[in-house]
Amino acid sequence: MASHLLNHSKKLRNASSLLHHDRAVLVRWFCSDVQPLSITKNRDMLKTRIQDYESSARNRVSESASNFTKPSFGVQKRNMSTMKRGYTRLNGEVLQNSEVLSRRSYSSAADLPPHQEIGMPSLSPTMTEGNIARWLKKEGDKVSPGEVLCEVETDKATVEMECMEDGFLAKIVRKEGEKEIQVGEVIAITVEDEEDIAKFKDYKPSASESSDPPAKETPAPPPPKKEVAEEPAREPEPKASKPSAPPSSGDRIFASPLARKLAEEKNVTLSSIKGTGPDGLIVKGDIDDYLASSGVKEVSAPSKAKAATDVALDYTDIPVSQIRKITASRLLLSKQTIPHYYLTVDTCVDKLMSLRSQLNSLQEASGGARISVNDLVIKAAALALRKVPQCNSSWTNDYIRQYHNVNINVAVQTEHGLFVPVVRDADKKGLSKIGEEVKQLAKKAKENSLKPQDYEGGTFTVSNLGGPFGVKQFCAIVNPPQSGILAVGSAERRVVPGSGAEEFKFASFIAVTLSCDHRVIDGAIGAEWLKAFKGYIENPETMLL
Repeated sequence: MASHLLNHSKKLRNASSLLHHDRAVLVRWFCSDVQPLSITKNRDMLKTRIQDYESSARNRVSESASNFTKPSFGVQKRNMSTMKRGYTRLNGEVLQNSEVLSRRSYSSAADLPPHQEIGMPSLSPTMTEGNIARWLKKEGDKVSPGEVLCEVETDKATVEMECMEDGFLAKIVRKEGEKEIQVGEVIAITVEDEEDIAKFKDYKPSASESSDPPAKETPAPPPPKKEVAEEPAREPEPKASKPSAPPSSGDRIFASPLARKLAEEKNVTLSSIKGTGPDGLIVKGDIDDYLASSGVKEVSAPSKAKAATDVALDYTDIPVSQIRKITASRLLLSKQTIPHYYLTVDTCVDKLMSLRSQLNSLQEASGGARISVNDLVIKAAALALRKVPQCNSSWTNDYIRQYHNVNINVAVQTEHGLFVPVVRDADKKGLSKIGEEVKQLAKKAKENSLKPQDYEGGTFTVSNLGGPFGVKQFCAIVNPPQSGILAVGSAERRVVPGSGAEEFKFASFIAVTLSCDHRVIDGAIGAEWLKAFKGYIENPETMLL
């Protein structure tokens, strides 16, 4: 039986190396199909199956021959790409939603042993490129599953990327600090044997070579340049037509006083203008016509002056981080594609401040953290969303998706950029719990250590520039795919009428502005939500029921 299998394995060995995977499948089939009884019967059956397999193998080889290309290393090799999940982490926690591209390469050449190409992972749904923040392993280091290879700066946060298999880090293809690395692009090479490390000293991935040709296909701009060159050629024509006017004028130039004054103000030479008044008199209309016809000249002169002043300016070019890029693109997309409208209302916060002081007294007595005004605002916004669920929705072109979870994103400004961590199910949590989560998330944001689950899945956003910065009132940009964002201003003390005819009293008010996506939230619905929010703020005890 063993000799029979060996003979057929020799036949299969003559097939293309592309059938290596299929040969392994066949061997496993042999192993599962061999029975300890009636070997002679199975021999005939195996012979028939092998013949069928060889015929189908030949067909696959002929079909794939047209698509087969030689690798850049000058030897035939096989690449087997797999998407592996759960190999990146942030602060020791595994990110199950991340995808790491690994490509294992085999070669028969003595200078190119089997190795694994590690690609830039996709660590968030919106990530298309990333930056290498720093490498935690050096070339030649032994690596094991679970060990952190490097830190990758994504469009949301800085994430640690773990190793997937045992081996040695043979080559770091993309160095520390390199930016705008496309997802899937090779960043490192690992090998199984330590002796193979030196063979990858001058290694360059084939993926980078295959991506070069498209970049060289850009010499198509010459035709537009010819068109641009033809346009300036037309400009001298009006220049030639304007000097043709002076021969018609005599030694003395006649012009009306208003025309002379206008010519002095506009720095226009009267000798270059032909008068249309009596006996060739230059009138105001002639000056206006000349200015209109020479408008191109007047515009070009100041532009050169501005260019000269720009050169003299002292400035510093600040590199744009990945977070800043994605923030800019999302906000630009929001303003260009979402029909914004804004509703503003003033809310009295005297009762809210009184309740907060009472709750903080209880918190201090029990050793708990203090409750902020922003915590009360988040709670009121969450309850208002539960009361008016139309504002807790998203636009999806074909339908409006209304969420049953009330997850509030809270805008946090840091030196790394703007983050919006999320407080999940804020309508079901107490004020102390909301306060604790906001403090923890704000700390993570400032440390640039937010995990994807800390900022994804929000349904509404609250942005407060009043408390920390004293901004009286502002309009925020909707955070897509959400349909609403609340902008909270600072508290302002005002004089308001009292109960009597000539009585007055002081009260504190906060201006809040709701930015809405008009595709989802109609004006009346937005006003209804603001009414509910104002009711919770001005009667805060109802939030505790």
